[in-house]
Amino acid sequence: MNALHFRRTAVAVAAAAVLPFTLAACSESGKDSAAGSTASADSSASQSATPDASPAMDKPFGPACAGVPADGAGSFDGMAKDPVATAASNNPALSTLVTAVKQAGLVDTLNNAKDITVFAPTNEAFAKIPKADLDKVLADKAMLTKILTYHVVGEKLTPQQLENGSFDTLEKTKLTTAGSGEAYKVNGTSSVVCGNVKTANANVYIVDTVLMPK
Repeated sequence: MNALHFRRTAVAVAAAAVLPFTLAACSESGKDSAAGSTASADSSASQSATPDASPAMDKPFGPACAGVPADGAGSFDGMAKDPVATAASNNPALSTLVTAVKQAGLVDTLNNAKDITVFAPTNEAFAKIPKADLDKVLADKAMLTKILTYHVVGEKLTPQQLENGSFDTLEKTKLTTAGSGEAYKVNGTSSVVCGNVKTANANVYIVDTVLMPK
């Protein structure tokens, strides 16, 4: 009996000694599991909060954009508040285009249009045309209207759409675009020098050569 009693006592002592360690191990395991879940949740939250690494280009681009005023009606913010013909009139680099638009009687047409794209030639683009030829075009309203409406597409085009595009113009014939990044050409000859300029009713791509319909 004494031996049996001794063995029972030893077993009880051993169990009592092991129990705290077992409880402690379970507790630590629970903490580790909870910590892992928290870390996983934090990681998921961090990934959800991370913005798209390659958002669509939504700002003006190109070398000629550096010449746009930083503020005022002729700035990017200022032009975004006005319809396209009015916005162009506030940009000194487009003064010849504005004169041509007025001569053709297209100011209201362009200002009242919805969701259009205008490929706007700079003053230097018009200067590439011999003066006698330019004066002749400016004096011929029908021809001038044909040329100017060829620079207008009846939808707002993003830079991505210009990568390999063919679009109907208001002149009723097509123009083509190609390029990528910040380098685009229209009809293979006219380069976009300041692109994705927003006005109240249009996206504007300023180009270095006047486009001629076929």
